[in-house]
Amino acid sequence: MTPVNGTTIAIQSPSSHDLQIYGIVVTIVLCFIVFGGVKMINRVAPAFLIPVLFSLVCIYLGILLAKEDHPTEGITGLSLKTIKENWSSDYQKTNDAGIPDPNGSVTWNFNSLVGLFFPAVTGIMAGSNRSSSLRDTQRSIPVGTLSATLVTSIMYLISVIMFGAIATREKLLTDRLLSATVAWPFPSLIKIGIILSTMGAALQSLTGAPRLLAAIANDDILPILNYFKVADGSEPHVATLFTAFLCIGCVIIGNLDLITPTVTMFFLLCYSGVNLSCFLLDLLDAPSWRPRWKFHHWSLSLLGALLCVVIMFLISWSFTVVSLALASLIYKYVSIKGKAGDWGDGFKSAYFQLALRSLRSLGANQVHPKNWYPIPLVFCRPWGKLPENVPCHPKLADFANCMKKKGRGMTIFVSILDGDYHECAEDAKTACKQLSTYIEYKNCEGVAEIVVAPNMSVGFRGIVQTMGLGNLKPNIVVMRYPEIWRRENLTDIPATFVGIINDCIVANKAVVIVKGLDEWPNVYQKQYGTIDLYWIVFCIAEEDADAEGLKADVKKFLYDLRMHAEVFVITMKWDVQVDSGSPQDESLDAFTSANQRIVDYLTEMKARAEREGTSLMADGKPVVVNEKQVEKFLYTTLKLNSIILRYSRMAAVVLVSLPPPPLSHPAYFYMEYMDLLLENIPRILIVRGYRRDVVTLFT
Repeated sequence: MTPVNGTTIAIQSPSSHDLQIYGIVVTIVLCFIVFGGVKMINRVAPAFLIPVLFSLVCIYLGILLAKEDHPTEGITGLSLKTIKENWSSDYQKTNDAGIPDPNGSVTWNFNSLVGLFFPAVTGIMAGSNRSSSLRDTQRSIPVGTLSATLVTSIMYLISVIMFGAIATREKLLTDRLLSATVAWPFPSLIKIGIILSTMGAALQSLTGAPRLLAAIANDDILPILNYFKVADGSEPHVATLFTAFLCIGCVIIGNLDLITPTVTMFFLLCYSGVNLSCFLLDLLDAPSWRPRWKFHHWSLSLLGALLCVVIMFLISWSFTVVSLALASLIYKYVSIKGKAGDWGDGFKSAYFQLALRSLRSLGANQVHPKNWYPIPLVFCRPWGKLPENVPCHPKLADFANCMKKKGRGMTIFVSILDGDYHECAEDAKTACKQLSTYIEYKNCEGVAEIVVAPNMSVGFRGIVQTMGLGNLKPNIVVMRYPEIWRRENLTDIPATFVGIINDCIVANKAVVIVKGLDEWPNVYQKQYGTIDLYWIVFCIAEEDADAEGLKADVKKFLYDLRMHAEVFVITMKWDVQVDSGSPQDESLDAFTSANQRIVDYLTEMKARAEREGTSLMADGKPVVVNEKQVEKFLYTTLKLNSIILRYSRMAAVVLVSLPPPPLSHPAYFYMEYMDLLLENIPRILIVRGYRRDVVTLFT
């Protein structure tokens, strides 16, 4: 006996244990039917469908023929007065079995009833879940899904209005089989129809869910689901068993009212994902998005996705947050571990369109210093030996990553493959894939490019002119200093190296050359000491210059840039002589050797020119050598090296301005100057700007 609205009414409720046993038996029977395959399911489907359709006819006939208190007390017949009385809400508490009880533990409201009712409309996706079994999916899915949505929506609305107009509120609350009570002429048939309808819905779920699970497994979306993979045309037996165990677990819980809100959350999450995918594809005008159903607009998909999320929050905001967090974790897991399928990624299309629009908005005008970002082009030419299958020096990749603020930004890793393009195209693709894999392994935000060219000079000249788009072209060229050129007698390196520097100067690219790369710390090591810069913070002035004024100007400049640094001004006499006993003695042997090599090289040039009856030639072009100027360059370089060793011997790293190659000097001479400048300095960066302001004093 249960009190409902002040009236004590007897409500029969079957034992929950009996229902659990019945449910387990039915689940096992349906599982055997599903194991028989699609043909078996199609054969038994009419046995479920025909009684259900006949039951619906009996119910609607009974509603139309019902009279007051006939066929039982509480029936009013179709009455406008009754529907007015039942129109407003009057939610009742129930016990765990769903029976109205003023002291019940379950409180109902509109939001919770939405969660309870929603699984009744999820059958409209049954066709999509079995798409692999359909002959023409492009036609059957939209027509079938929309037809099912329209028919079920009309039937549900009509049923709500009719039942609200035919019985009192007490009857609606207490008669758990009211549809069977009013049916005509076979009320008992309705109970059979309800059972068969439930079994039919369960059969559709047991048919569609395993196939959907197997399809996800076959796409390698979640590697953890590899156990559920099936061959084309095979039945997903393992997925069916897994689904059956889940269903049996839900049956053992024994309370449908507790299960359905949970199921509702997952269905709403699925539908919001489908709507969001359609919204993105339609809005972004992806060329591959060509739906056969023409009556579609992106706003409808967006509205559907928002409605799904809103309904989720209405049902339970806490469960919604957990569901969205779980979905985000799965998406992250897929993006890390999953493999790309033939279906693509809608977000990638969004990123592509965003990149295009951003590129158009950037235009080709010069970027304002406030908006300047470094875009390094890392030249992966090793200038030495690397371990096998390592396409770029590991510390060069780490250094390029450190150039960007917090490691964020775009880096282009470029390597040149010597040879003919038609002959080396496949090798270039393999090398590019290898370099991309290595970049990903090093956690660098960048892209890999392999250029095939007859030689390095031609290849780099093409790279520096064409790489990038608009203002997203690389603005800094990063490469390793070729320390091996003299040790291994690589006579072609000087001309190539100088040519690269000249190409960068002409193309207005900044240049960063790293010397002593093997001595640099890796990402897991920390280097202590100062960073000494020899073109802004360390100022080298001539002896008669206003040293104090220059120091004040530099300190003010650094203060305006919000940079913390200590300023030294070093005066230097530019006479061409070497004082014995000075700190220059440490590099004096290198200076003497360099001077002798230049003299020998110049003597050989003169002899060859005299022998061939031509002007002085070097690197395939005529040169004019001023021996006094060459001597001055050597002495100046020696003094700069001496000053760096004197003041920055304990520095963690030294940065020095890159001197431009003299136009009239052979490349061999320039390499001698550079070697002397870098002598005995373990870690140094040689840097040249690209003649544009990339900082601003406006704060």
